Amino acid sequence: MLFRVKTIVPLALGLLLLHLCCAYGGITRKDFPNGFVFGTASSAYQYEGAVKEDGRGPSIWDTFAHKFGKVTDFSNADVAVDQYHLYEGDIKLMKDMGMDAYRFSISWPRIFPNGSGQINQAGIDHYNALINSLLAHGIEPYVTLYHWDLPQALQDQYNGWLDTRIINDFATYAETCFQKFGDRVKNWMTFNEPHTLTVQGYDVGLQAPGRCSILLRLFCRGGNSASEPYIVGHNVLLSHAAAFDIYKRKYKAKQNGRVGIAFDVIWYVPGTNKTKDVEATQRAQDFQLGWFLDPVMFGDYPSSMRTRVGDRLPRFSKLQSTLLKGSINFVGINHYTTWYAWHNSTRIIGVLLNDSVADSGSITLPWRNGKAIGDRANSIWLYIVPEGFRSLLNYVKNRYGNPLVIITENGMDDPNSPFISLKKALKDEKRVKYYNDYLTNLLAAIKEDGCNVKGYFAWSLLDNWEWAAGYSSRFGLYFVDYNDKLKRYAKDSAMWFKNFLTAG
Repeated sequence: MLFRVKTIVPLALGLLLLHLCCAYGGITRKDFPNGFVFGTASSAYQYEGAVKEDGRGPSIWDTFAHKFGKVTDFSNADVAVDQYHLYEGDIKLMKDMGMDAYRFSISWPRIFPNGSGQINQAGIDHYNALINSLLAHGIEPYVTLYHWDLPQALQDQYNGWLDTRIINDFATYAETCFQKFGDRVKNWMTFNEPHTLTVQGYDVGLQAPGRCSILLRLFCRGGNSASEPYIVGHNVLLSHAAAFDIYKRKYKAKQNGRVGIAFDVIWYVPGTNKTKDVEATQRAQDFQLGWFLDPVMFGDYPSSMRTRVGDRLPRFSKLQSTLLKGSINFVGINHYTTWYAWHNSTRIIGVLLNDSVADSGSITLPWRNGKAIGDRANSIWLYIVPEGFRSLLNYVKNRYGNPLVIITENGMDDPNSPFISLKKALKDEKRVKYYNDYLTNLLAAIKEDGCNVKGYFAWSLLDNWEWAAGYSSRFGLYFVDYNDKLKRYAKDSAMWFKNFLTAG
């Protein structure tokens, strides 16, 4: 009997992997170029927990998440998935899947509890231990310096990203990380999704610090959606340029690393083939990706932004423009979905919003004539359109001269429902198909179109705390049981990735 159990279990596992592979076209990592990097992605605030341990200071997200009504399920990330304590086990999960790399972020308030001044050695020790454990398991660290968790002290002191003082404080924080970790970390991202942190935090007010003036100031107590997003975006770009310059001058020769940014990019397709809608689609992209990638590639904002925003859009000095232009070694792309875009011919959006969305002169939606652009995941904004991924990569290739690209996030979510059994939650066939189809389009963009993509990070290793959605959304390859000591269980998508990465 024991013999039968020992043989049947591996056989059943093998048959499952065979089914997952063959049901979706059978691509494997061997189809990708030699040296192509596969990994999973995370962020400190969504994963670590331990928000009051070992000297960590509060962040703007601690403050925001504890305000009533800001998070869908009224949760917070005080514990999250407790990777601060459980990272060794999570690294073994990555190793077992065959992942090459892990993208995580460093918590600024763990390094500088007050945003600047005294370094918190316990924070340094934690990230040293995490990095060393990753490397010991053959997993390369890819590190994001800022994934939205600004020290609350800097928000209190001078309104954080709204003040130019943030540039020096961020540069000091970045250099500290280069000094302490750069002997082992060779891939840095200064910012995660500068467009998201700018618009969600200072235009529509749905994320920390929750500033806005849209809809006649019904949602936010403070803010100006017509000007603050542009000020924040400007200071973020100058902070990136300062950090890049420090790395290039003082650390690049010895550490031999590279520095990029992870940009959020929805792909847009015209709602009709009318010229005005085609032009509006380009403007929508200018006010999303172009807002931040154009300055680091070309030294200034897209011309459509200059024209439409006018004096509310800050200007770069000649020195700032010179520092910005070329201040990127790779382009990180966080991509999940595709939407339609149309020209906005009404005045009501300008009156009700008076913000960057209105400034673009575009209306973007995932529906047309009442029909969705693709199958919906759990999130109301996430529709599955794999071919949009290939189109986006060709756009980056053609507009920006085929730069080195790393896909720093890609994935989809299922709902977190008490009515879904663990057994059913682990059978995430939609996610398996999502990854297969998006990776198939990525492969075509590389092999058939010549797009210069060298890495891919799935979001996310684990179910986790998803910002304003709290725990209501599950993006993980591994299911986290929030009711039973945060135990991790492999979903079918984790098994699919293991087969994808290790087959043959």
